[in-house]
Amino acid sequence: MGPLRYEFMRHALAAALLGGLGCGLVGVFIVTLRIPFLSVAMSHAAFAGAVLGLLAGVSPLACGIALCVVCAGAVGPFADRARLHPELSIGILFSVTIGLAFLGLGMLKGPRTEALGLFWGNILSVSAGDIALMAIVAALLLAGIAIFFKEIQAIAFHREAAAAAGIPEKAILYGIFLVTGVVIALNLNTIGGLLVFGLIYNPPAAAYQLTYSLRRMFLLSAVFAIASCVLGLTASYYLNLPSGAVIILSSSAIFGLCILCSPKRVRK
Repeated sequence: MGPLRYEFMRHALAAALLGGLGCGLVGVFIVTLRIPFLSVAMSHAAFAGAVLGLLAGVSPLACGIALCVVCAGAVGPFADRARLHPELSIGILFSVTIGLAFLGLGMLKGPRTEALGLFWGNILSVSAGDIALMAIVAALLLAGIAIFFKEIQAIAFHREAAAAAGIPEKAILYGIFLVTGVVIALNLNTIGGLLVFGLIYNPPAAAYQLTYSLRRMFLLSAVFAIASCVLGLTASYYLNLPSGAVIILSSSAIFGLCILCSPKRVRK
């Protein structure tokens, strides 16, 4: 069975499959709505929450998810209230959360190994509880996409037109912010707060090169993200390399191949 004879590798493989699925799906929202900075801001919010959890002596994962939920719930209404473009409010969110993250790091006593582990990620350390939570979120995400696919498609095409047609585009957009934050927080242990936005963005960007269909884009993005995680995990095991970094490099390589094969590529 090779590496799968070890329990921690079986856990890592399950986390790779579920984490890749979640990141690949929410990444489609990021790419089609043209808000790539959201993944960066949410990854730092998750990391800041985890560091605050370490300071308070409570679960870093729970605190990371909690701060992501708070930030996701605030960014949309804040943009509407202040009449800002969502990208501007996301930038403000990023500056606040990165400040909190480094303030928390500076306040930690003793070695900062656990905090830095969340920054870089370690897919080999995930527990059965983490995997169960990732499975629940992935199932809810799949159900939400299936139920609201037409509304998501309309919003991705044109938000103002979708609102004029009676679609609750603000509620769906805020829901996208929320689920993106939760998925990113759950992948702190697997990919790490610094690298996870690469897995959020590369697979859907690769899928976008190969199709004009939103439905196929969801499918291809999930496949590419899962493949990146599995390839990166396998390579890191046999080559003794950091798993998070290899996973992101794998996703970048897949993107490069899709660029070369893209029917959308401009040929001179």
